[in-house]
Amino acid sequence: MQKLYAALAAVAVVGLLGGTFGYIKMREASDPFADCRSTTVAGGGGAIGGPFTLVDENGKTVTDKDVLTKPSLVYFGYSFCPDVCPLDNARNADAVDLLAAKGIEVTPIFISIDPERDTPQVMKDFTDTLHPKMIGLTGSPEQVKAASQAYKTYYKKQETGDQYYMMDHSTFTYLMLPGTGFADFFSRDDTPEQMADRTACFIEHS
Repeated sequence: MQKLYAALAAVAVVGLLGGTFGYIKMREASDPFADCRSTTVAGGGGAIGGPFTLVDENGKTVTDKDVLTKPSLVYFGYSFCPDVCPLDNARNADAVDLLAAKGIEVTPIFISIDPERDTPQVMKDFTDTLHPKMIGLTGSPEQVKAASQAYKTYYKKQETGDQYYMMDHSTFTYLMLPGTGFADFFSRDDTPEQMADRTACFIEHS
């Protein structure tokens, strides 16, 4: 009887392993980025991202097709931000440099949610300070709102009655891939090294 139980247990283990292996293979087949993801939202990110029309830091009207020609790290913020936006964009720039050291080219993109103050020249000064390849985008209030809605971001002006108002806003960075669109997002807790490793994984599997 003990031999029978042992045989049945062995069969159960083999079946369990086979089922697990089959699930992993099926998951890999349906999602080529399964090994790269760290969030469940990323797996259903088809609703994040979309067409936009904005103005670049040189004053030229551009669309998402003009800008997202390479893997890109997209961040929404504003230049007058006292600490969060400069730190987040500097972190993104560091991640881009780490990827460049691996031979992987990624474009850092900074989209303003404060078009009232963020003129193309202001954006140019801001991005040039942080990284030579960083693209700054602004536009009309309507254009900025449409881009923000496409990426499911949040922002709100704090009414102070003067020019020194702050902006409440979300702080995620989005990884966008040509031909794929939204791949993943990074929070403020992610380090440049973590961003570079995950971004490299997505690009290698794309």
